[in-house]
Parts: sequence; structure tokens; C-alpha cells
Amino acid sequence: MSAPGYTLQLRSAPHLRSGASVDSIMFNVVLALLPACLFAVYHFGAAALITLVAAVVSCVLTEHVACRWARRSTTVGDWSVVITGLLLGMSLPPSLPVWMTCVGGVVSVALGKQLFGGLGMNPFNPALVGRAFLQAAFPAAMTHWPAVGASSGRWLPSSTLAWPMTQPLYDGLSGATPLTLWKFERQSTELSDVWVGTIGGCIGETSGGLLLVGGLYLAARGMLNWRIPLVILVAVAGASAILHTLDADRYAGPWWMLGAGGLMLGAMFMATDMVGSPLTHTGSVIYGLVIATLIVVLRLWGGMPEGVMYAILLGNACTPLIDRAIQPRVYGSRVRGTGHGRQ
Repeated sequence: MSAPGYTLQLRSAPHLRSGASVDSIMFNVVLALLPACLFAVYHFGAAALITLVAAVVSCVLTEHVACRWARRSTTVGDWSVVITGLLLGMSLPPSLPVWMTCVGGVVSVALGKQLFGGLGMNPFNPALVGRAFLQAAFPAAMTHWPAVGASSGRWLPSSTLAWPMTQPLYDGLSGATPLTLWKFERQSTELSDVWVGTIGGCIGETSGGLLLVGGLYLAARGMLNWRIPLVILVAVAGASAILHTLDADRYAGPWWMLGAGGLMLGAMFMATDMVGSPLTHTGSVIYGLVIATLIVVLRLWGGMPEGVMYAILLGNACTPLIDRAIQPRVYGSRVRGTGHGRQ
């Protein structure tokens, strides 16, 4: 009688595996962003579609070229660079010239991601790196938005197709975002318009409701750390409620502050970047509080009406410090600062 042919297999950790791969998670993030993108195209017309496509294509091509230049296999198939393109496009005004959008895509991937080694190595959100560069390089173009009612399904301003390195001409009415109107003119916007998205502004500022739904979808599937957006939104709402109670004529209410600007896009899809956010739950709470505090300070007392972009970038910069200060104790190790505990 022969012995059973058992084989002993030795494998390194982790031994428990999830069906959610990097490709699957990134693809679901793209799906979560699509409703807000489609609504923006409906609201702003062809200009928004061209901006989103230009951002995605420039990011994908830069990723492919950078990988080939470094003699690595291309990573465009993991969907992460598509997310970078969508987030970059949604953070831009729809009337931005295409060539500027493409410059932002190159900077996002080349400087914000590949310079640090690619996916999983970048300390800052790549889309925000590209957006910050465009804000510094082309401040006038980055602050032109279509007026409410000036856009339609066929709307395409001449500035979108402006030749590279030329001064774009804006043939449509230039409107102000709700945050700009409130900060500099104390003019309020209807709360329903802010949350539905029938307002002027960047492409990703047009539907806080759809972005919230997309974030809840990812949280329900365990594809983002829900503590980060929850802390950001609750902290911003709490601070806004206190200030609004003290001086309603100067400070907007909490629901208005949550729906206006790029807060929902930043809290749900940018601050939750797995690479730029802390590793521990406690660290994520601190990280969220840092971002929320900066958002409130920059919005209310800064020189610009919006502060989400800089708040998240500064939060990314704090992540290594948070991870260093808050480290989970390895099971069986000695508790730091005490004389007991097992080795």
C-alpha cells in the first residue's frame, strides 16, 4: 500500500488573500467617478468632455512613455493612471485650453508619480501635483469659469482649442464660483444648486451629491478608508456650524460649506489615496483633522476662496510624520517606555 502523495508548501505572508486586486480597486474607483463626470459633461457640454479626455490621454501616454524609458513593463493597465487623469480633469475649469490640460497631465504623472518610482511610491496625490502646477503657471486661465446658463450640450468656447503658448480668448460670459461669490461679495447660492451642481466652477465642483454617492459605494465595498472622509466632512461641518452660529452674515452654514467647491471630490477621492494617507486608523483620524482644519482656515481667512487642494497636499506631507509617531505595537514586543511586556 503506497503512502499518500502529500506535498508540504511553504509560503510567506500574507496567507489570507482578498479578491480585490489593485486593478479591481482602481477600476471600481473609475466607476464611482463616472456619474459625476457624465453630469459635468451634461452641464458644461463638449468643453468638459474634451478636458476630461485630454487629461486622461495625456496621463496615460506619459505613464507609458515613462515606463518604457525606465525599461519597465507599462503599468497603464492597472487603471491607476486613468484615475489620475479623471481627478485632474475634474479639478480644472471646462474652458481651460487643451494644451494646458495636457501639460498638467504630463506633470501629474512624470513629476507627481514616476519621479518617485511609480505606483505606491509617490508621497503626494499626482492629480493635485499637476493641478497645483497649473494654478501656479497659468493663474488667469485657471480662474475663468462659464457663467451659469452659458453652457449647453454643444457649448465649446474658443479658449478650449487655443493654440499652444498663446493667450486664450474667452468668448463666453465669465462667472464666479459659489465660494468666490460668498467670500468676496457675501452673495449666497441656493443650497439645492450647490448640491445638484447647476453652478459655475471646475468640472468636479458640479455635483457634490453624485460624488458622495460614489464615495459611499467605495466605502461599502471596502475600497477606501471611510474614516478619512468622515472625519474631514464632520470636522468641516462642525467648525462651520460654530462659526455660522456666531456670525451668520460672515460665515456660511455647514451644509453649504460641504457642498460647495471641491470638498466632496477631495474628501472622497483625493484624501483617501492609499499611498498618501496614513497606515493606521488613529493616524487616519489625525490626518483627516489636519486636512479639515486647513480647509476651514484657507477658505475663510486665506487669500483664495478654495483651500481643498493645498490642504490635501499638506496632509500628504504630514503622513510620514503621522505614521512615525503612531505605530502599532508588534504582537509580543515590549511596550515603549515601560518595563514590562513580552519580547
